[in-house]
Formats: sequence, structure tokens, C-alpha cells
Amino acid sequence: MTAVHYRTQKVGEVEVFYREAGPADAPVLLLLHGFPTASHMFRDLIPELADRYRVIAPDLPGFGQTKAPDRGAFTYSFDNLAEVIDGFVEAVGVERFALYIFDYGAPTGLRLAIKHPERITAIISQNGNAYDEGFSDEWGAWQAYWRDPSEANREACRDSLSPQTIRNWQYGTGADPELLSPDGRELDIAYMARPGAEEVQLDLILDYRTNVALYPQFQAYFREHRPPFLAVWGRHDPAFVPAGALAYKQDLPNAEIHLLDAGHFALETHHGEIAQHIRDFLRRVLSSR
Repeated sequence: MTAVHYRTQKVGEVEVFYREAGPADAPVLLLLHGFPTASHMFRDLIPELADRYRVIAPDLPGFGQTKAPDRGAFTYSFDNLAEVIDGFVEAVGVERFALYIFDYGAPTGLRLAIKHPERITAIISQNGNAYDEGFSDEWGAWQAYWRDPSEANREACRDSLSPQTIRNWQYGTGADPELLSPDGRELDIAYMARPGAEEVQLDLILDYRTNVALYPQFQAYFREHRPPFLAVWGRHDPAFVPAGALAYKQDLPNAEIHLLDAGHFALETHHGEIAQHIRDFLRRVLSSR
């Protein structure tokens, strides 16, 4: 078993917490988590990949154990999340890497890809959306907030942050309850209960509209640079539907798509299957690059 190390790295005014495992000279896999979780979502995946890869999983600003300034001193936007992770990657000495993008990790990581296409060796998307086709019909409150950022519409999004929504909708939808550990969801609920956490998340919910606006740029990057691409997608995700995985083939005809019998948090129940797909995929594509 390869030991997992828990470290911090200063990037400007942000102290990024991250998990790292694997040989220092191995190909790098950067794992970017989503909402409302943190790098602990990769706790089962990291040991399954660290024998062959240098696996690095940071907590984004506003999530987990990363320490960032309060609202007002730091703008919680996806541009800033990507800027911090860009600085983090340089600070830990990574020049080229494969990206694992999930949920919020997708627009964060894809911003890095369009800024530094030469650094990206491959992309793995686990319910990480980049196409309009990927949205389910359950985004009404968020989309209303994007169109009209009123206080009433902001408050209507607060239910997305509740323990019941995290436990039952985000984690529970489409997941086998006998395989679904409570550890991840209960830690996410505890993080969300910290002072100021909900307001940070509501800021990011509003800013999510900038991600949708960037979809054409992300798609142009796919067409121009043709990164090797693997989707390992929970088909029962209530937010990002399978059409979002299949849509990648519009711009990446050689994309490998696997739809799993899982929900949004597919790693909670299918980390072994996902790890095997990643190992097979990276062994093939990294050896040819």
C-alpha cells in the first residue's frame, strides 16, 4: 500500500490543503472535486492508482480544509478557483498532468486546459459537464438566479445546501444504499454548517453561469487539441444526465464513454470499477504521448 500524505501549499493568500500519494517521478493525475464536497471524495480512489501515478487532490477554496480569506477579501468565483489551482500546480512542481474532473472540478480544470493546453496529457470526466445537453430538468432555481440575481432567487437556492438535499438528493439518488457509506455525505454536511459556508456557496452558484458561457471555448479546445478523453459517468445522476457524457463525442470522436449504474457521487459506490477504467485508459494513452 502506498502512503497518502496530507499537506498544505500556500498560493497567495490561500493555504491549499491537498492529498498526495505515489512516486514523485510518476505521471501526474490531478483530481479536482466538486460541490458540495472536497478531496475526501477521492479517499478510496487514490490508493488504487498511487502505485503507478503521482496522484494529487487539492481542496478548492471554499471547500474542505483549504484556508482562504473571507468573502469581501476574496471573490469566490470559478475564475479565482482556477487561478488558485493553477498557482498550486506550479507551486508543487507539476509541469504536465492528466485531469480528473468532477462537477465543479470540470469548469475549474477546463479553465486550466484552455490556458495551458500543452500541460494536459489526458482528461477523465466523472459527471463533469461541458455541454448544455448534460443538464437535467432540475436546475430551475439555479437558472432563475443566473437570470435574475435577486435576494429572493438567492434564497431559493439555499435548499441546495441543506443536509436533506446533500444526503438524499445529491448522494442518495440512484445509489445502492447498502453500498453508500455515510462518511462522505456527513462530512460534507458538517463542512456546510461552518460559519459563512452557505454564503460562499451561494456566490459560487451565481457564478456558475460563467461556466455555461465558457462551454463554446471548452469545446473549441477539445476540437483543436484532441486530448485523450475518458468519461466514467453515473447514469442516475439527478443533475448531470448521461447525454452530457455522450456529448463529448461531438468534439472528441475517440472519447471513451462508460455509463455506470451509479449516481452523482459514483466513487462512493463504484471506485473499484472507475479505478480499473482509469488504469486501462491511462496505460494506453500515456504510453503513446
